[in-house]
Amino acid sequence: MPQGPHSSSAPPLARALGLEPHPEGGWFRETWRSEQRVTLADGRLRSTATAILFLLPEGTSSRWHLVTSEELWIHGEGPALVLELGGSAEAASGGERRVLGTGSRHGERRHVLVPAGVWQRTLPAAGDTLVSCIVSPGFDFADFRMP
Repeated sequence: MPQGPHSSSAPPLARALGLEPHPEGGWFRETWRSEQRVTLADGRLRSTATAILFLLPEGTSSRWHLVTSEELWIHGEGPALVLELGGSAEAASGGERRVLGTGSRHGERRHVLVPAGVWQRTLPAAGDTLVSCIVSPGFDFADFRMP
């Protein structure tokens, strides 16, 4: 059964925003890709930056994954979300946690930067949480790894 934005298994907010399933878990849609280009150290071309909407429905998480660019997570709506950073070794090793949310007085951060080449995942969401992610240089699935 297809799982696009109009699938009956898609959460209502995913359907409303036209989000697709993401390989790491959750739902996403690219909302912007810069027309400006940058040449990477290995000679490949990338957009200077990209942005997505990313939804983690209640009780879901994203799996360990690594992006070779910096990724800025920005809280949009819903409860706080816990990001776990797993280092830059060949395999993820859990450790540092950062809470993305709007409760600044409770140690939550409105945005969290994941450095390039660092493993990351989210822990199960306490409710539907919508974030924006900006990746620079721009995201390309060729630069995305999961164990």
